[in-house]
Amino acid sequence: MSQLTNPALIPPGALGGPAQAPPATPAPRTPEAGGGESFASQLDQAGKALQFSKHALARVQRRGIEVDASTLQRLSAGVQRAAGKGSRDSLVLVDGTAFVVSVRNNTVITAVDSEHMKDNVFTNIDSAVIA
Repeated sequence: MSQLTNPALIPPGALGGPAQAPPATPAPRTPEAGGGESFASQLDQAGKALQFSKHALARVQRRGIEVDASTLQRLSAGVQRAAGKGSRDSLVLVDGTAFVVSVRNNTVITAVDSEHMKDNVFTNIDSAVIA
């Protein structure tokens, strides 16, 4: 008497038939492939955007400090340079304005214009960048 085997219990490929390829995984989207930026790259870019704390915003407004696109770009570049050197909290000087920045959080903590800088002491910083 021959032994009957349930075909549902035989693993794929055990009968000598064609081997099944593993399911294809979608290729990551890249700008070169025409799919635009990947979500990870967009998230990375969003994380790099410099933020201002409520305190810093209040100081900028109260002191009439002008933060235009050029100033913001130079400030951002200074923060990136500080990050590249391993800084945690940095004083970034842009023209006549000093910005104290938490490099880890990519957040401006406070801003001081040249008029209010006299006799000021900046504490809890580990670097200074002239941008």
